[in-house]
Amino acid sequence: MFINKTTIAAAFVVPCIFWGASAGKAAKLDVPTGAYVSDAAHTNLLWSIKHFGLSNYYGRFDKIEAKLDLDANDVEKSVLHVRIDPKSVDTNYPKTPNEFNDEIAGEMFFDADKYKNITFDSTSIELTGEKTGKVTGNLTFHGVTKPVVLDVTLNGTLASHPMTKKPALGFSAKTVIKRSEFGVNELEGPLSDDVNLTIEAEFKPAE
Repeated sequence: MFINKTTIAAAFVVPCIFWGASAGKAAKLDVPTGAYVSDAAHTNLLWSIKHFGLSNYYGRFDKIEAKLDLDANDVEKSVLHVRIDPKSVDTNYPKTPNEFNDEIAGEMFFDADKYKNITFDSTSIELTGEKTGKVTGNLTFHGVTKPVVLDVTLNGTLASHPMTKKPALGFSAKTVIKRSEFGVNELEGPLSDDVNLTIEAEFKPAE
């Protein structure tokens, strides 16, 4: 998953991006090598599923933790770890309290009491363009682990963020998974098997 002072300030800064690699050279970034963590205020994971063929129904997660072990001198050597609390699902259902969140997190779908975490651990990174790449990793969801490929775009880097005065970088990513491959089969037909994942993430140095 913002228009605030940070966004406005960043609009006046032109980031220097060195993502793409020329022949025989590793891709480099203009931020330091090291451990980075997701900025919770500017990180979102949205999922969508076709609902009776009428609309794309969207949800998100409120609790996401990601760690990026960045090799700024050779981006393909970097490693990404993500952990999500499935009980933090937010469906924006128009009722208070939102009982639909509990239904999605319940046994019918996520079974979050039994499977307490959704995780993604990268196994390889391949650059495909000046600002694009594919991050392959193991997604563990609903007790099942499957390889998944994220199509990633580097949005920008800041050697010194105008608000924090620390390095920052941001990515967008997309992929599609089949929920049946992870053992989530309820209401197949009315609800599509394909689930679209859309990720927006900003990273800051780990403390």
